[in-house]
Amino acid sequence: MSNQRSKQAAMGNSAYSDPLGGRTRLTREMDAADTGASANSVAATGVPIACCSEELAAELLGKVFAELPGPIAVRLWSGPAFKVGAEASGASSARAEPRFILVFRNPQAVCTLVLGRDPLRLVEAYFRGDVDIEGDLFAALCLKDHLESMKVPLRDRLKSVLMALKLGSLNRQAAEAARNSVPSHGREVRSHSKDENRDAIQFHYDVSNEFYRLWLDRAMVYSCGYFERPDLGIDDAQQAKLEYICRKLRLRPGERFLDIGCGWGALVIYAAQHYDVHAHGITLSEKQLNVARRRIADAGLEDRVSVELRDYRDLPGHEAYDKVASVGMFEHVGLKNLPLYFSTVHRVLKPTGLFLNHGITHESAGWEDNPSTRFINRYVFPDGELDSISSIQGHMERTRFEIADVEALRSHYALTLRAWVRRLERRYGRALEYVSDATYRVWRLYMAASALEFESGHLGIYQVLASKRGPYHARLPLTRRHLYEEEAALP
Repeated sequence: MSNQRSKQAAMGNSAYSDPLGGRTRLTREMDAADTGASANSVAATGVPIACCSEELAAELLGKVFAELPGPIAVRLWSGPAFKVGAEASGASSARAEPRFILVFRNPQAVCTLVLGRDPLRLVEAYFRGDVDIEGDLFAALCLKDHLESMKVPLRDRLKSVLMALKLGSLNRQAAEAARNSVPSHGREVRSHSKDENRDAIQFHYDVSNEFYRLWLDRAMVYSCGYFERPDLGIDDAQQAKLEYICRKLRLRPGERFLDIGCGWGALVIYAAQHYDVHAHGITLSEKQLNVARRRIADAGLEDRVSVELRDYRDLPGHEAYDKVASVGMFEHVGLKNLPLYFSTVHRVLKPTGLFLNHGITHESAGWEDNPSTRFINRYVFPDGELDSISSIQGHMERTRFEIADVEALRSHYALTLRAWVRRLERRYGRALEYVSDATYRVWRLYMAASALEFESGHLGIYQVLASKRGPYHARLPLTRRHLYEEEAALP
């Protein structure tokens, strides 16, 4: 009899069809394991320890998800998938097909779910591939709310902890493997100094230009698109966003335009090509800089467009630019540095100039320490900090900006992120040519989770258009019609 058939025979009534059943035999197997039998041996009952681990894991997962409305599908490191949840064994279960399968590739991954006080341990298990999601990633991420609000009676909680400890003791080898590292930024950003910001930007943006090219639009715009309708393609949405920014800033031929955090150069190139401005961009990413310079040369714009590696704090001059844009950059500044950031922009902007700040905000003021912020700072944006839109406007007003227009675009970012995730998933094989599987998983998870945060309203994104306060401030049209009229009709 093969090993697999031996396991099935030993398990009798499959634990997969009834994860909460078979406690009497399971208890005997656990007691047998206490005698010191190795993971590769057979306990006194004649049941392989691996089989004991599978049944124990199935029962644990049944307890964890017992109150989950509607069933979900789970698969362990061997055997078929099974359903858990409040309706897993009911008549309605057959009608409710799970939208995803939650896969645990080793016993330690189950222990992490039950025993992990730090939610990021489960995230790291996904990055390592110990936990996987087959099917709808967005639906699977909704389990976060269930796990955070899960209320298990004390008796069942203690029993689950004891069971998880037992499962871990049966699988010490897997526990050792789980200590393998995952991509993270080891250096904590404390003061948002120039060195810290440079290192953080390089950690995120210098992963691989080719990796980003796989899932961004043709122009490689790494910020939310502008969707005039929900079914608009990402290439068209990003072109529409570039045009929208230029119109809001009322760019005119010959003006000097600054893009703070210019990325791969999409906005400065577009502004020069379509509005005949002299554009300058700054970035802290060397890989982005190289691509931007090559694109500028290919477009024949070297006489009107320049980019350089520079921190915004080192911008020279006074009243040097007619228009300034910052798109998806000020999230890296640090909350303590926002006054310096806005005062720097105020210094380099001409008295009649316009400034557009496009960035992500949070529903509450400040950047509190919690699992979500630790996830972002550890694996994605080491220097990222968000604030509420009211706090942002307060900073701008205290640095003598007069706010002319505020527009919320969070629905646009949710659509953008879902488009990015679809494109990244379709190109999984090619992505592994440029980054590790763990890095691919970091980006896939962070973008999908962010989409849900925008859809729920926990995250927002705003374009704030402002001018210098004073008698010579920029004079804007009386209505917004100029944003949608043809260029020929503009005054």
